Amino acid sequence: MNPTPVMSIFLPIARFLISSIWIFHGLYSKLLGGIPRHEAIVGRILGERFAHPGTMVIGVLEICLGVWAFTGWRKVYCAAVQTAAIFAMNILEILIARDLLLSAAGMVAFNAAFLLIVWWWALSATTPAAPFRTP
Repeated sequence: MNPTPVMSIFLPIARFLISSIWIFHGLYSKLLGGIPRHEAIVGRILGERFAHPGTMVIGVLEICLGVWAFTGWRKVYCAAVQTAAIFAMNILEILIARDLLLSAAGMVAFNAAFLLIVWWWALSATTPAAPFRTP
């Protein structure tokens, strides 16, 4: 199935948006310490001893996820990994570090909207017989 003219405009925008969000949070929020609350949340979950190294590892993994999304390679697998990562982070943050969140409900709502975009992007412009193949 070929993308419609509208989809051919919005698919690259979605890919850029998805990858940018992961790279921003990995680089700025985690590696550069731009949002210290992120390290505090990691410290609450992993323990203070592992707060900084854990935040660095998570930051690198988020950047890798952003780069993967940007390449468009194996989009459905990429979307599945993003979904698993967001679910895991949201569940841990709500159960263990809820008091450090700006808004648990807001985080869940934002991430649900984000995942709708992720899955729309991942499933668009693929044939039913080959949704897992590289375009």
